[in-house]
Amino acid sequence: MKLPGMGARRLPLRSWPWSIRRTGQVLCMWLLWGTSLSIGSASAQVVGVDNGQGAPNGTEEILSAEYTGPTTRYAHGVLGDAVEWFGLSLTLAGPNGTAMRVEIELPKDHVFEDLKPRLVDLSLDGRADAVMVVETDMAQGAALALYGAGGKIAETPHIGQSNRWLAPISAADLDDDGHVELAYIDRPHLAKTLRIWRYDGRTLTEVVNLPGLTNHRIGQDFITSGIRNCENGPEIVTADASWSRIMASRLTVAGIKSRDIGPFSGTQSVEDALTCE
Repeated sequence: MKLPGMGARRLPLRSWPWSIRRTGQVLCMWLLWGTSLSIGSASAQVVGVDNGQGAPNGTEEILSAEYTGPTTRYAHGVLGDAVEWFGLSLTLAGPNGTAMRVEIELPKDHVFEDLKPRLVDLSLDGRADAVMVVETDMAQGAALALYGAGGKIAETPHIGQSNRWLAPISAADLDDDGHVELAYIDRPHLAKTLRIWRYDGRTLTEVVNLPGLTNHRIGQDFITSGIRNCENGPEIVTADASWSRIMASRLTVAGIKSRDIGPFSGTQSVEDALTCE
């Protein structure tokens, strides 16, 4: 069974006008409220949609998510262009089959340096209650962050230097301990290190890391990795550091166990591995 992981391709530059117009329409259509949430040194502005139902309480199921507000204020361009995002739009399940929308805006020194938000079931109850994103501080580099209906839930530390990025893989209970783990490759072009963090009580704690793995090349508008479950528990599928082999990595009580599962011959070979072929 393939779990979510392989990243969508980058939205084309020509989508800008549509995105800007659409965001403006959303803001005009709905009754809005605003509140400032401070997380560390950054402050994200949360704008929610009332629609006669009241404000979200932070526990609603997230039906979908997308980035909004294209911006060129951070010129890293690791995903093939210098266009990033300053907004995050969440569509929530409301009462009686209705839906609510929450709009989140980052401060001017932060961007979402990412392909798409990834839905995450933090409570393991079968409903998505968070999204996993790459949030970049323009001076301190990328971090992996979790957002929900009430704003930012938790994040890893930023890498510590501008123009340093991480490539998300996915989230799952990787070791059957009742907690969700988040996996990503730290600096896939430099450090090439798999890092696994555990979410517990609104806190992210690094569990383990392993060098020698990667899932992205500079300029690619996609990420080559994911999590699969081929009846023996979850495995993280990536390339090795030389892009010659496909590696399957499993979280165990002793750490990460990686094994070679075949030659890397392009993204399709990883797609096949993720479907247990």
